[in-house]
Amino acid sequence: MQCYRFRLKSLLFLTSLLLCLWLNHLPSIAESVPGNQLVQQGVELYQAGDFKRAIAPWQTALEYYQETHNLTNTAIIRENLARTYQQLGQMEQAIEYWQQVIADYRQLGDRQNLGRNLTELAQAYTTTGQPRNAIALLCDASASPTDCQPETALYIARTTEDNQGEAAALGSLGNAHLLTGNYEDAIADLEASLAINHPAYHTSTLNSLGNAYTRQGQHQERYADSAQQRGAKQRASQFRQKALNDYQQAFGYFQQSLELARRSQDQPNQMGALLNLIKLAQHPLISPQIDAAQINQALKEALDLLNQLPDSRNLVYAAIDLANLQPAVSTITPKQYQCPPRQLPSLAESLLQQALSIAQRLEDSRSESFALGELGHFYECQNDYRQALQFTQKARLAADQNRQAQDSLYLWEWQAARLFQAQGNPEQAIAAYQRAIATLTDIRQELLMADSDVQFDFRDRINPLHRDFAQYQLERVERLPVTEAQLEIESALKTIDALKLAELQNYFGNDCLFTPIPQKSVEQLVGDDTAIFRSIIFNNHTAILLTLPNKPTQLKWINIDSQTLRETVNEFRRGLERRRDLIYDPKPAQNLYNWIIRPFITDLDAAGINTLVFSQDGILRSIPMAALHNGESFLVETYAIATTPSLTLTAPQHLTDESLQVLALGLTAKATVNGQTFPALTHVKSELQQLESLFPGSKTLLDDDFTRDRLQAELSQTVYPILHIATHGQFSAVPEDTFLVTGNNNKLTLKDLETTIRQVSQGSDSVDLLALTACQTAVGDERATLGLAGIAVQSGVKTALASLWFIPDASTKTLITEYYHNWSNPGMSKAQALSLAQRKLIQAENSPEINNQYVHPAYWAPFILIGNWR
Repeated sequence: MQCYRFRLKSLLFLTSLLLCLWLNHLPSIAESVPGNQLVQQGVELYQAGDFKRAIAPWQTALEYYQETHNLTNTAIIRENLARTYQQLGQMEQAIEYWQQVIADYRQLGDRQNLGRNLTELAQAYTTTGQPRNAIALLCDASASPTDCQPETALYIARTTEDNQGEAAALGSLGNAHLLTGNYEDAIADLEASLAINHPAYHTSTLNSLGNAYTRQGQHQERYADSAQQRGAKQRASQFRQKALNDYQQAFGYFQQSLELARRSQDQPNQMGALLNLIKLAQHPLISPQIDAAQINQALKEALDLLNQLPDSRNLVYAAIDLANLQPAVSTITPKQYQCPPRQLPSLAESLLQQALSIAQRLEDSRSESFALGELGHFYECQNDYRQALQFTQKARLAADQNRQAQDSLYLWEWQAARLFQAQGNPEQAIAAYQRAIATLTDIRQELLMADSDVQFDFRDRINPLHRDFAQYQLERVERLPVTEAQLEIESALKTIDALKLAELQNYFGNDCLFTPIPQKSVEQLVGDDTAIFRSIIFNNHTAILLTLPNKPTQLKWINIDSQTLRETVNEFRRGLERRRDLIYDPKPAQNLYNWIIRPFITDLDAAGINTLVFSQDGILRSIPMAALHNGESFLVETYAIATTPSLTLTAPQHLTDESLQVLALGLTAKATVNGQTFPALTHVKSELQQLESLFPGSKTLLDDDFTRDRLQAELSQTVYPILHIATHGQFSAVPEDTFLVTGNNNKLTLKDLETTIRQVSQGSDSVDLLALTACQTAVGDERATLGLAGIAVQSGVKTALASLWFIPDASTKTLITEYYHNWSNPGMSKAQALSLAQRKLIQAENSPEINNQYVHPAYWAPFILIGNWR
């Protein structure tokens, strides 16, 4: 975890190095009055780096100018105080003063200073992880992508021909866009700022451009990792080359920023550029191209600067960053995961102590919490648990002080949990884990709003917390008495459900809030004939949990490591998709059956179970459980099967409306989207015609009529319980690249679909079933399957029927028609309807009208039911 916590805290430091309009250039009071001496005294203290002592004379001067009703000088003093509190890291006070300053300049009618202070307030919002608030102050181009709204900072700067204010506003806007993950706009804004001839800002702007290209490179690397997982080696190589190009651009910008900072003796920006250079140079992708001597010199320079700069929150983070620097390594082994190697092992402790001393002198509880927590982690890695716990407890207190560092509190609660666990104190370990998850749940939306890359870094920053806790709970079960063991399993199930909920929310991003349904509704949904299988994957083994009606939950382990499990699962799925193999080899399917189902088969038979519902984890989400094989038959030949991202997200209602209507949309023509060609679907037209005959009053939109606008118009006029879309769909590692192909070579993103359904059709109260045929997710891409797993929840429908991979539309027509025919029978559940349709293809030799080749699981297995299976 340490290497990833370092990344999170580094972001806090880097984004605080924004364009400061007046750093060491405070506005002064012109006239010679009693308050002027106090103002000058504060300015001298500020410029000497004694920010804390500068406050008192300014506060006294502020009272004088307020009493004499001198609004101009009142505004100037408030500006100075705002900047000083920002330097001290006390952002709430800084924001409060800037809001007052903005009101002052509005009252004075001073448009130029109004615009400039809007920019400074925006920078404060960005520093505190509120980039969207910053964007609203700086431009707010929501109504028009090219024009800023009136009374925003950039609009005011341009209308008053304030080039300096425009450069600052553009730079700040670029940093805000960077934090939202909008790299293209961030780079454009920063380049526009750089083009304005104000050299004083160029150092910061170049540094920010380096950050933007670094983050864009990280984004490309994540695409590469996703492609690598699914075996697309060429695509992975392309993405890595793009990442390398971005890193090279970033390194060049950091070098330019450093040279400018050196020439202008701008030590704060010099430190920022040095740290960025050093950290980027450690990246395995670019490190072979970097001169080691140059980086060693930069590291020496940064260490020297650390003792020259005045106390500030940035200096605290700089010391922590230096302590946590890692050597360039290509991988972090599981053993190193918690405690990766340090580049400066002999200096790490003293650097962290230095960071703590600075934070304590500043009385900055936020940066103090990071310094204390990192010291705790340092001693944790030395196996000095007593001292580690002392620092960690202090970090918790500092983080919780006035709620100044809630986004770090969960880290220290998690750290305390590990330490209690290492000391053999299970009660306190469990309590600390629970506090960590509760804190994280409270702040997760703020994290998402602050940085869209948290969606990707979730596996690194947040996901391991839930897994650590669940693993600790489940591994204790065998050592506990029966009653306590069952309580521990029930608690672990809540942890697992919380993990699945968090995974979905992080995949879909900041606009998505899922509300779990009450436990009573979950029990109502399950019924007496249904068994629930849950899985959770750990490094060395995988837990399978079975819940039967009115029975305690059972736990069994798959005792293989996660990599072996991944390889087995991928082999199983690749075998399913090879429809050219005339004889299907069921051995991989039998292996998985033996691991997941066979340990529980006696209990399933005894309970009279006819429906299995799977809430899967990780790579297990990417395969159809229907195709597991017991040596004689497929699992779906015995049970109806469904899947759900989480029981707590599955609505329990059963559709009772007998007059079902379908809005059917389809594409028959060949299409090209995003440079990718999708083949024609020649049987889609007859597939949709079959639906119209089964469900009178239905409507079809085919080919050119299949557009987002037509979909929206139809849903706004008529309530359709069934929305059937027969077209190519692609589910990717990121929601933005998950889409359905529509007419005229256009696409409908998952976000478009969700928005359309929710806006015009009362959301989850109207659409009972969303069917997507001809969709596909890539083998081995477990993140892509989150989009498929969560589509029912995200789009606001009760159930989704979709395919894991693309198959010829002739067999799809056969299976889908059979499914709807089955489901139209009274009392037939969706899961039963699908299982009967799949069985009919499995027994194709008994039905002359069905092609015998459809017996191969490639043709029937990919269809899965997601959500409410009733």
